[in-house]
Amino acid sequence: MSTEPETTEEAGPGTPDTREAPDRGPDEGVAAEGTEKTDGTEAAEGAASEEAAASEEGAGAGEMSEAEAELAAQRIERERIERRKAERQGPIDSGAKLSGKAADLLAAVRAVESGEKPAATVFAEPAPAPRRPAPEPVRRPQPAPAAPVAPSGPAPETVDAVRRVLAEGGAPDSLAPQAAAALGEGADSALREDPWQLLRVGGVRPEQADGFARALLGADCGPDDERRGRALTVWLLEQAAVAGHTALELPTLTAALGRQGVPDPDAAVQGTLAEGEALVFQDALEEPGAPAPQGTDEEDEEQERPVRVLVGLERYALAEESLADGLARLVNSLSKEADRSWEAAAAELSGGAAELARAVAGHGLVLHTGGEAARAEPAALLGAARAAGLRACAACHTPDGRRRLAERLGGEPAEQGVGTVAGLLSGAEGPGRDADGALALDLLIVLDAPQLDVENAAMLVESLPDGARLVLSGDPGVLWSAGPGRVFADLLAARVCPATASRVPDPGPLGELVSGIGIGELNQVAAPGKEVVIVPVRDAGEAVHRTVQLVADSVPRAIGVPADQTVVITPGHGGAAGTRALNSALKERLNPGPGRFGGFDPGDRIVHSPAPGRTVPGVVVKADADGLHLTCAGAPVVVPRERVEGSVRHGWALTAHQAVGARWPAAVVVLPGDAAQALSRPWVYTAFGRAQRHLSVVHGVEQALPKAVAEIPAKPRTTRLQTLLRTQAPTS
Repeated sequence: MSTEPETTEEAGPGTPDTREAPDRGPDEGVAAEGTEKTDGTEAAEGAASEEAAASEEGAGAGEMSEAEAELAAQRIERERIERRKAERQGPIDSGAKLSGKAADLLAAVRAVESGEKPAATVFAEPAPAPRRPAPEPVRRPQPAPAAPVAPSGPAPETVDAVRRVLAEGGAPDSLAPQAAAALGEGADSALREDPWQLLRVGGVRPEQADGFARALLGADCGPDDERRGRALTVWLLEQAAVAGHTALELPTLTAALGRQGVPDPDAAVQGTLAEGEALVFQDALEEPGAPAPQGTDEEDEEQERPVRVLVGLERYALAEESLADGLARLVNSLSKEADRSWEAAAAELSGGAAELARAVAGHGLVLHTGGEAARAEPAALLGAARAAGLRACAACHTPDGRRRLAERLGGEPAEQGVGTVAGLLSGAEGPGRDADGALALDLLIVLDAPQLDVENAAMLVESLPDGARLVLSGDPGVLWSAGPGRVFADLLAARVCPATASRVPDPGPLGELVSGIGIGELNQVAAPGKEVVIVPVRDAGEAVHRTVQLVADSVPRAIGVPADQTVVITPGHGGAAGTRALNSALKERLNPGPGRFGGFDPGDRIVHSPAPGRTVPGVVVKADADGLHLTCAGAPVVVPRERVEGSVRHGWALTAHQAVGARWPAAVVVLPGDAAQALSRPWVYTAFGRAQRHLSVVHGVEQALPKAVAEIPAKPRTTRLQTLLRTQAPTS
C-alpha cells in the first residue's frame, strides 16, 4: 500500500506526500500530476489525503517552546468549542425555509440533537427540534506561557497492538504511530470494528482503506457498508479543508460520495451527522442590502427564500462561528474612553497613515490593503499609538516580516511591540494577559492578514478585550492562508467595517511588474539594473541546470547577491523541477555532503515546520543524540530524531506558500513546462513579489504565464463568514 502520491504542486498543509505535510498551501493543490482542482467537489476528492502532523519540538526541557505553547492554546480552543457544542440546541439557522431532501436532512439532525429521537431511528421518521438562540461569545481561557507541556504520544503497547492489526490487513506497519495517535487508546479495536477508520491517518486514500477493510472483514465488506459511507464523508470534508473550504454544499458532497462508489450518498451524510462527526447549516442566499421579499397575501409571505445547505467538520465550522461572534463583539463594543489618545496619535501622522488612524479612532475593526511599501502606514500607526501611551502591538505572519517591520520602526522587535501571530498566540511574544485571559492591548495590528485561517483568526479575536481596536492589514493579491477559510477576503466582501486602501506604490521595476500582475497584466518593464531577467528553458532538466547556475554563479557575480540570500520558488514539491529535485541539485553544488542525519549536513539551508501551516527558514548546525540542531530566525531549535523526517526539509527551493510573508534580496522563480496547470494570478503575484532587488524567471511555460495572470484568479473557497457577519454586524 503506497501512501505517498506524487504531485506537481502543493495542495495544502500536509497533503501531497505523507512526510512533508506541514508545508503545503491549498491554493496550489492538484489531485494528481497534471490534474487541477477547480471546485469544492474536486478539492474534496483530489486533494492528497494527509492530515498535517504538528511537531512540538523546543530547545529546552522544562520550558514551553513556542510550538508547544501554540498547540496548548489550540487544545484549549478545542475544549471551548466542545463547551459551545454542549450549549447548542440545534443547527445554525439563517431563518430561511427548506424543502425536499434538505428539509428532511435538517429535521433529522435537529431531532437527534434535541434528544427527541435516537439516532438509530430518527431518519425513518424525522421531526424538527426547536431553534436555538444565538450563543453569547465565550472568552477562551489562556494557558500560562511558562507552564511546561509534556509532548503526548501514543503508548508503545498501543502502537504495537495497532501494528499487528495493520499487518493482518496488509497495511504498512509504519502507519502504526500515526494510527495510534489519530484513534487514541484502543485504536486496534477501533480498526477491527471499523477498518475504514484508517482514513483518519494522513496519506491513506479510499482505495487503500477499502483494501484494508476487505482483508479484515472478508465477505462482510461491501461498498454499501454504513461505516464506509461515514468514513468517506469525513474524509471528503477533511480534503475540502485542505483545499481551504470550511464547509461543502450538500449537493457537492453527495456528488463526491457518489464518485467514490457510495450507493446512497444521502444516507451516508445523514449517518455522519447522526454520529456527530459533522454539522449541517443552512444559509440564506441573498445579496447584502437586498430588500426582503414582499407579498400581497399570506401565500406570498410564506414563499420560500433561496438557501444553501452546507455540511462541515465541527472544528472549522464552529471556529468560523466563533470568529464571527468575536468580530461582531469588537465592532459593537467600542469604548470611547481613549478617544483623546487616538486623536493625539492621528495628529502625529500624515497621508495614508493619518487616514488609517482616523478610521481606527472611531471603529473597533478596520481593514487596510496595500503592497510591501504600504506596510509603512500600519508601522507609523503602531509607533504613534505607543507614543501616545496606548497599549499597542503588531503581529506578522513570519519572523522575516517581524524583522522588516521592526527595522521600519528603528529598533528591536520586542522593543517596538512587534511579534508574530504564532508567538502572540503562544504567549512567547507580545503583551501579558489580564485577569480574564485577554491580551492587555488597546490596539492590535495584524500584518499579512490574508494568511490568517479561521482557527488562528478566531483565537486572536477572542483574545482581545472589549473596546480594543483590531487592524487587519495585508495585500489582497497574495495567496490565501494555508489553513481553511479566506478571512481577509471575506471581511473585505462583507463590508461590515471601514477599509482603507493605501496609495503608496511599490517602487522600481519590480514594484511596477508586480503591481501590473495584481490587476491581471504581465507587462514588460524597463530594468536597467537587471532587476528582472527572463531565462527561457526547453525542459525540466534544463530548468534545474539553469537554476543552479543562477543561484551559485550568475546572480552573485552580476547582481552582487550571495547564494545564501537568494531564494528559489517553484510551484510544487514533486516533478522533475519541484523543490525536491531543485534542493538536491542545489545541495550538491552549494553544500555537498553525505547527509548522515536524515539527509542533512551542517550548513544545509532548511525550512522547519513546528506546527501545521507554518514554515520557518533556518540552517542546520549539527546533529547528535538529541536530534537535529537548527538555527531558525536567530533562535536555536532542536528537532528530535523521530520528528526530523516529518518537519524538516531542505530550503534552498521553496513553494510560494512556504515563501509568502517573507522577502529575499534575490528570487529565482522556476516555471517548468509541467507546472502550467498550477499557475494562477495569486501564485505568480506571490512568487514574483518575494524579490527585493532582483528577480530571475526560469521560463518554460510559454503562453501559460500571461494566461494565468490575465485569466486565472484564486480558486474559490466555500466559507460561511460573510453570512454569519451580516446577521450580527451592520453593513458599512
